[in-house]
Amino acid sequence: MVVFPVIRINDALRYAPVSAAYRWKADVELRDIEIFLTLAEELHFGRTAERLRITHARVSQAIKQQERKIGADLFYRTSRTVRLTPIGEQLRDDLRPVYRELHESMRRASLAAQGKTGVLRIGMIPSFAHDLRPFWDAFRARHPQWGLQIRHNLFVEPFKPLRSGAIDVLVAWFPVEEPDLTAGPVIWTEPRALMVAAEHELVERESVCLDVLGDYGVCGPSVALPDYWENTAVPFSTPRRGAVPRNTLITTWEDMATVIADGQAIQPVHWSAIRYNARPDIAYLRIRDAPPISWGLVWRSDAETPAIRGLAQVFRDLGAFTFD
Repeated sequence: MVVFPVIRINDALRYAPVSAAYRWKADVELRDIEIFLTLAEELHFGRTAERLRITHARVSQAIKQQERKIGADLFYRTSRTVRLTPIGEQLRDDLRPVYRELHESMRRASLAAQGKTGVLRIGMIPSFAHDLRPFWDAFRARHPQWGLQIRHNLFVEPFKPLRSGAIDVLVAWFPVEEPDLTAGPVIWTEPRALMVAAEHELVERESVCLDVLGDYGVCGPSVALPDYWENTAVPFSTPRRGAVPRNTLITTWEDMATVIADGQAIQPVHWSAIRYNARPDIAYLRIRDAPPISWGLVWRSDAETPAIRGLAQVFRDLGAFTFD
């Protein structure tokens, strides 16, 4: 059972600009703050209860107690909708940074109790994190003072989590030529495959050339990517067919798979996708003339840490993995 600590909200809120209207006279449990912030996001009592794994009554009770202490409504409620009042909106904005800092303080304390001084967060655009297990294990063995967490990273707005500080290192396809980012060692190189619908006419061929992209069209990102970076993954043109049309804009791999399975487009992908994204309605073909794609580590140049350098050194020492 998780026990949530009791904090004195008057003490905590002095680190944020909160008006006198929000003075809470008594101690408030951190759990109650979490309930308020979650309801402010979900605007639905049932979803809030489900997300926090508590009862609907517990959510209602916590909000009513908070409103009594403040002396004003935090939410407008009807049988159909839940909306924040102006006071609720300001309290939400004031509490968010306080709540994040409280959780970060608890996280740091937990790490210290484990003998760790920090966590290195890795964002993965590709899906082959399991194949990199020897590298993760080597890092953990060499540097027990640092934890390591693997997270999924979208290929649209790929560098945003890195720049915002949500992750420390990104695994992305190369080249990465961003002025504020450092491109570290190549960690993986593999051939290319063409992703098509299982019933597509191209399935009858053993392999294809890049020119077929111009014949059938591909998926494009819903958010503009750096041209050089997008062109590496999905070329804008082919030697004999010219421009490659972007038939459909997509945001996630699942979006792309759905479009391709329906026959609306075809798509060049990395070879390991065959193993990690097998589906009965999708087929993969080898692309004869596509250059291999390389993946590497990327991090913010102004946020390089000993942990990042340690991870990069592990990959340099063990060497990049290459498909034959």
